[in-house]
Amino acid sequence: MTSHAIDTGWLAELLATLGPDNVITDPARLRTYECDGLTGYRVVPAAVALPRSTAEVAAAVRVCAGHGIPFVARGAGTGLSGGALPVADGIVISLQRLRRIIEVDPVNLCAVVEPGVTNLDISRAAAPYGLYYAPNPSSQQVCTIGGNVAENSGGAHCLKYGFTVNHVLEAEVVLADGTVTTLGGPAQYQPGFDLLGAFIGSEGTLGIVTRITVRLLAKPAHVETMVADFATVAGAGDAVTAIVAAGIVPAAIEMLDNLAIQAVGASTHSVYTADTAAALVVELDGPPDDVAEQFDHVQRICRAQGSTKIMVAADPAERALIWQGRKAAFAAVGRISSNYFVQDGVVPRGRLAEVLDRIGAMADTAGLRVANVFHAGDGNLHPLVLYCEADGEHDRAERLSSEIAELCVELGGSLSGEHGIGTDKACSMPRMFGEDDLATMLRLRAAFDPDGLCNPGKVFPTPRLCGERPGPYRPHPLEAAGVIERL
Repeated sequence: MTSHAIDTGWLAELLATLGPDNVITDPARLRTYECDGLTGYRVVPAAVALPRSTAEVAAAVRVCAGHGIPFVARGAGTGLSGGALPVADGIVISLQRLRRIIEVDPVNLCAVVEPGVTNLDISRAAAPYGLYYAPNPSSQQVCTIGGNVAENSGGAHCLKYGFTVNHVLEAEVVLADGTVTTLGGPAQYQPGFDLLGAFIGSEGTLGIVTRITVRLLAKPAHVETMVADFATVAGAGDAVTAIVAAGIVPAAIEMLDNLAIQAVGASTHSVYTADTAAALVVELDGPPDDVAEQFDHVQRICRAQGSTKIMVAADPAERALIWQGRKAAFAAVGRISSNYFVQDGVVPRGRLAEVLDRIGAMADTAGLRVANVFHAGDGNLHPLVLYCEADGEHDRAERLSSEIAELCVELGGSLSGEHGIGTDKACSMPRMFGEDDLATMLRLRAAFDPDGLCNPGKVFPTPRLCGERPGPYRPHPLEAAGVIERL
């Protein structure tokens, strides 16, 4: 227990509300929650609450509201932008015990689930009905649907099927004062302001989701998957542009450069060509005749763009091997580098070749290696900046990672495609948005959370200068003292 917690009494109230078995205060156990997948930032929270129901989540939030204690919701902790980074004098509200699949409704093509359910378990529950949940991040075996809602997660097949926001019908949420309300509804069209749309992707800054109704889709009748090798990264990028420009919308187009292929080869039974410069994984699904016609067209495009080899998955087992390598790529990079940053930016598809060339030049200048494995069809890059902490390369790698994200904005893209802004890129937000834009977003946030207790320090550049708290404008202490000036 922290002395601060005992002195203020809020922890005693939290323990009395949830029971001692549902609150972690042991310093060693708290370390489990000190970061998410972005391990470069670590903060040990004052306590962790482990509610088992919406009512208990609301009760924990009411304790925080009553004492002005900041709180951070957390699922599996697989986020890659520091979105679930704790606050030192606040609590983490873990949703890992809310993992019931409440209902699968094959008539209305939906499922009702709690936020701690993993993404893949929704599709497993829907499978007996010939249905599945479409957004599928590479971490789908472990990431939770609550985190997917917070980050508006995507995945390989979002090129054709869209992101989380396109597949959530309704959400029960706990607001910053402990109020429980429902956003959206079972019908596809809801009149009035789209508050559910605003909540999805808000990275936990508007409240905590405790129950979600997701859309389910019928499994495709037919699927074809191939890997096309290219002698240059630019050639692979141009092929992506040509495929989509031809009016074809594959279920997925993924790209791996040679460094990523080497990493995959070092850790799994790889089907990728070890010495190719880049590989595209292209998957089409739909009615068999349509898929067959478009699949032939895609192969012709790849050859026309300089593909040196095309391997078509002969059966579901070979298709699974292709995806196993792609989805394991982030973890596999650990085989070739002791440390790395995973970046997440977006560029217009037509500028893929240009951005990859510039990333290569920036890496050379920084004296670091960058592996690229990403959702090429969406223009959603995932450059992995490799470095060695023991050799003092951390700051150089972090700077390069930020410069790559800001390069995406320079080329007409976005700071994030699916990992969120979190702590990692909050200070880059002014590169993409003007002060009026950010002020408008903060007013929306303040409407949900006027005291700034929900996941503070994330998304916004606090808000105009790092170090300020979100909410209505307040002069920064250094600004008021005349030490710095607002730009």
